[in-house]
Amino acid sequence: MRPEEWRWLGLGIATVAMAMLVLGYAVGMAFKPQRVAGDVPDPPAFDAPRAAGVLPGYDNVYVNDYAALLEGGAESRIRDDLIALYDATGVEMTVLTIVSRARYGFDGGNEAFATALFNAWGIGDAQRNDGVLILVSSGDRDMRIELGAGYGRARDGDMQRVIDRVFLPAFRDGRFQDGIERGVSATIVEIAGAPPDALSGTVLERGFAVILDRLRRLGGWLVALAALPVAAGAWGLRAYLRRRPRDCAACGAGMFRQTEQADDAHLDGGQRLEEYIGSVDYDIWECPDCAALQISRHAAWLSKFGACGACGYKTLQTDTKVLKAATTSSTGLRRIDYSCRHCGFADSETRVVPKKSSSSSGSGSGRSSFGGGRSGGGGASGSW
Repeated sequence: MRPEEWRWLGLGIATVAMAMLVLGYAVGMAFKPQRVAGDVPDPPAFDAPRAAGVLPGYDNVYVNDYAALLEGGAESRIRDDLIALYDATGVEMTVLTIVSRARYGFDGGNEAFATALFNAWGIGDAQRNDGVLILVSSGDRDMRIELGAGYGRARDGDMQRVIDRVFLPAFRDGRFQDGIERGVSATIVEIAGAPPDALSGTVLERGFAVILDRLRRLGGWLVALAALPVAAGAWGLRAYLRRRPRDCAACGAGMFRQTEQADDAHLDGGQRLEEYIGSVDYDIWECPDCAALQISRHAAWLSKFGACGACGYKTLQTDTKVLKAATTSSTGLRRIDYSCRHCGFADSETRVVPKKSSSSSGSGSGRSSFGGGRSGGGGASGSW
């Protein structure tokens, strides 16, 4: 590539990178974690009417899956997200699933039931009244997001949008676990301004996480559609740079590219092996006037082979074996074996695998009770 072409390519890449950084930073600043303002007046007393019976208690301040809608892994992921929310913002959000309200002797609607339960548990900070209850009643085929009094009624529309766009479409298809996981994440975004995995990140990390979260909500097909022209452009640029006409450095005449069958005669054994296993492809350019040759090397974008430190060819294969699995209380161990298809080089090393993260870590994980918050009946409901 000519020097001026390299300059234009570098300028284009730098411009795109700068635009992405600016966009990520702007989104990160716009979606920084929010807190509900303090000193909120106590809501008026609200006693939901109910028949004989008692409201359910809680075993955990984050997830109580009494309807058995969640597998263990999903319940742990939701709990970790809610811990991250509490650690970043102080907001107490909890998820409760029940089979039906009738099992607790209640014959009213889900709004009254959710408000009574919210106030009985005391969800949220007692001064800010910023708690959030996500209640799913599978047998009644309805749900509710109950908000603390600190939100007023300004966020009811946001909660309704999350229910209509995220929770209910999955529930109507019988995908309760998926709906609850995605719905909790979307509720966290509405309440805190960022996805759970970006709440404690830098401004840029938060910005890119929000962008990716929005793309995921639009659907995988749309992400693929948006990525298609980018991938096509990258492939086209690479093909152009590889096939572009070039002049002989010795005499200045235009060179021609040899066929794949003819260029093997100019490659050594290691280079031919690289082409055979698909880790590298070579182009041979020949000058028709002075017979000078130019060899262009093009490494494969996706290849399981790496560069061998002994012979230099991209013919090194890596295999990994877990010797000891990591747990939340102890590190693990894995062995990595290296073998070169060209020179026969072989080596092995062991690496320590860090402990698995546990939901018992972090400042919010030690909580065993709520903060005494109350609700005045704000929130949103939906049925399927």
